Amino acid sequence: MKTKNNVKQFREAKLMSKAELARLANVSPITIDRIERGEECRMETKRKIILALGFSLSEKEKVFQD
Repeated sequence: MKTKNNVKQFREAKLMSKAELARLANVSPITIDRIERGEECRMETKRKIILALGFSLSEKEKVFQD
């Protein structure tokens, strides 16, 4: 099932590579790629990505719309 998110848009706006976001979020670059394609991920992974992009957890709707 595909999910809607803005990870790629925020990552590119910050001029970040997938590898850099993956390093900051402590996940693999393959995970970032899968999420940007709309594949499912665990809640913990979403939390790591939200924080790595510089958002607070209360702003999660800006990144993930599920």
